Amino acid sequence: MAAFVVFHICAFAQAQSDYTYTTNNGAITITGYTGPGGAVTIPDELNGITVTRIGDMAFARLSDLVSVTIPDSVTSIGNDAFYCCFSLTSVTIPNSVTSIGTNAFSNCEVLTDITIPNSVTNIGDSAFKTCRFIRNITIPDSVKSIGSYAFSECFGLISISMTNGIINIGDWAFYYSLRLESVTIPNSVTSIGNKAFAACFGLTNCAILNGVTNIGDSAFVLCNNLTSVTIPKSVTSIRNNAFRSCINLNGIYFKGNASSLEEDVFFDCTNATVYYLPGTSGWDTAYGGRPTAQWVLPNPQILNFGNDFGVNSNGFGFTISWATNVSVAVDACTNLANPTWSPLQTNTLTDGMAHFSDPEWTNYPARIYRLRTP
Repeated sequence: MAAFVVFHICAFAQAQSDYTYTTNNGAITITGYTGPGGAVTIPDELNGITVTRIGDMAFARLSDLVSVTIPDSVTSIGNDAFYCCFSLTSVTIPNSVTSIGTNAFSNCEVLTDITIPNSVTNIGDSAFKTCRFIRNITIPDSVKSIGSYAFSECFGLISISMTNGIINIGDWAFYYSLRLESVTIPNSVTSIGNKAFAACFGLTNCAILNGVTNIGDSAFVLCNNLTSVTIPKSVTSIRNNAFRSCINLNGIYFKGNASSLEEDVFFDCTNATVYYLPGTSGWDTAYGGRPTAQWVLPNPQILNFGNDFGVNSNGFGFTISWATNVSVAVDACTNLANPTWSPLQTNTLTDGMAHFSDPEWTNYPARIYRLRTP
């Protein structure tokens, strides 16, 4: 029994010697690693004290490090923590981590397997820059900000899934991710950073959901395979060169009024037409140097914005947008669980639009409307 106890203590002491660290307020930050590399499982305690942070440059430039498992005692991964670990292929990040620092995994060129847990709120600048073999990334809705250059030059990245929660996509965030094919910007995002998706040559589809107000300078410049893009009604500003040299861009579809444009937004998009909904404003025969045309939707639509939407002097009203010179009927009911629809008005869409107003809306506890062809 005594021999067993001595052996156990010696083995534990050897594990302690693989790390350098500092202690502050009863918690440990790992500052360095001197072990043999390979597959490393970081301990949750050193000398009986809890490990809570992987410090700045703690594992940087360790060429023999192959995989890392981070314990669930750790809450943050510091700047440059695993920078230039050229042999690192996989990392396990626990749900306890809330912050991934600047350059944390930058230049881990063969890193292929990484999961971002739903505890992380911030992905730092250049956090995964030049991780050339990452194929797919899911950003959980706990993340509020994707830093500048966070996934730039991830040449192997094919798909990125972003859920509601993200507010800001930083400058150059996905720059030069050559194989990225499709992206959906969730409606929680308010700003797309400068050059955020620049030179994503493989990008064929980009869905920008309602919520974005600003599309940054050169945000999609040189996305050569992008064929169409839909601009939500929330966008008020599109900055310089945002879609410059998207040479295969054919259609730019606006769901709201004309946005404020800076210079050369559609420069060299020689095949593109700008489409707008009837009933929206600010349009002329050309916009940003490209010809315009009305966008005829497959179904009639209520435009739920602008001065004509909501309560006015004649009752509750809205603009209906669809095809020119066709008729659309408006019905109403008071209970969707057991609806009884009553016809209210038939509208002919002159120039693709008509205004509807319901002077009786205050006579009901609830009023639900639908559109149909008569």
